[in-house]
Amino acid sequence: MKFRGLQDNLRRTLWERIEEGNLTGLQLARDTGFRQAHISNFLNKKRGLSIEGMDRVLKVQRLSVLDLLDSAAANKRACISPSRGDDFQNVRLVSGAVAATQPAIAGMKGREVLRFKKSFLRKLRPEMEGNRSSWERFVLLQLDSSEGASLYPRLVPGAVVLVDRHYNSLRPYRKTESNLYAVLKNGSCTVRYVELSGRHLVLRPHNPACHVEVLPIGPGKRASDYLVGRICFIGTEA
Repeated sequence: MKFRGLQDNLRRTLWERIEEGNLTGLQLARDTGFRQAHISNFLNKKRGLSIEGMDRVLKVQRLSVLDLLDSAAANKRACISPSRGDDFQNVRLVSGAVAATQPAIAGMKGREVLRFKKSFLRKLRPEMEGNRSSWERFVLLQLDSSEGASLYPRLVPGAVVLVDRHYNSLRPYRKTESNLYAVLKNGSCTVRYVELSGRHLVLRPHNPACHVEVLPIGPGKRASDYLVGRICFIGTEA
């Protein structure tokens, strides 16, 4: 991805934070040490930033270059590799029932383990609701033929997805994109886009030929109790 594309994505991210009320141009100027006019010109595409300037903005906003990559480019950084070393973290492939109900995964045997770059995993932003801090954060699920068909062409049968179980909020990860979630259903997981409608979760497939499901939220429960986690990486079995 070219440097200009990274700057455009940084502008979009900053504008999203401004529109959400989490940032102002004045605050950004103060935190980075730039003049307010300099920041304003950047936000309004009247000028760019130097590499040093980009670094300063990324640092104060707690962003990395990986956050500015398009989804396809970011996925390439999530190397699933047999390599060994401290730069990689094991993530275990589990059943839907285990992913949805078991906080501890590491001690389980008999399941495949894939290795992800720690630098990639660290860049993923959590968004926890309720008590999830004790849950092992990342697990992998493999989609069967039914799940794959409902999410085609974004996902296909046999695809492996990385689930961030510390992201159980309906807040969009990126303002312009809908989150894809692993959702608790009948003691296991289904993967869908999710919307809240009163006391119901609306589970939408990606494939328009497949039907929409409505999941009632039980007494004393919240929407976040049904969100197993956000799908943050998609891999396809060769």
